[in-house]
Amino acid sequence: MTLVHWAPEDLLARIDDVLTVYAEAMDYPPDLVAARRGFVAAHTHYRGFRAVASLDNDDRLLGFGYGYRSGTGQWWHEQVASGLPAEAAKFWLADCFELVELHVRPDAQGHGRGYAQLTALLDGATEATVLLSTPEAPYESSRAWRLYRRTGFVDVLRHFRFPGDERPFAVLGRRLPLEAGI
Repeated sequence: MTLVHWAPEDLLARIDDVLTVYAEAMDYPPDLVAARRGFVAAHTHYRGFRAVASLDNDDRLLGFGYGYRSGTGQWWHEQVASGLPAEAAKFWLADCFELVELHVRPDAQGHGRGYAQLTALLDGATEATVLLSTPEAPYESSRAWRLYRRTGFVDVLRHFRFPGDERPFAVLGRRLPLEAGI
């Protein structure tokens, strides 16, 4: 496996692969995934955009992650802010890296790729905090939850419902920078 940092144009060049991995990892139907294309493309223009990808020896995309500096007026930022008390919103969102996506193909999971992608993506982030949202799931059955807990993410908002998705989500966060040896 090779882990690479992607510039916006790199992600855009592989957007079909990115959406395929996203669909497989999230078990989303094709119509929902197709609707995400424009959002993903738009995200590459956000301030502080950072992306990483895991590739196999044949250049097949095994996983990816990306995020950017969260800011007032951005959809996710505003949704999360609306669900938090004012002081919590100020603490978590004032200087925040928004971890938008972090996925590994189901057949490539369990080999440390998610951890490698997460740490590479957050290494060098200059923001004070990082936030992400993930579907609520039993800790024991979710590799994503185990990864986030192992790397120090704490509950910020639980059982939150984003418009357009019926599932409850958790918003998890942690202070930055990541300490060595996590």
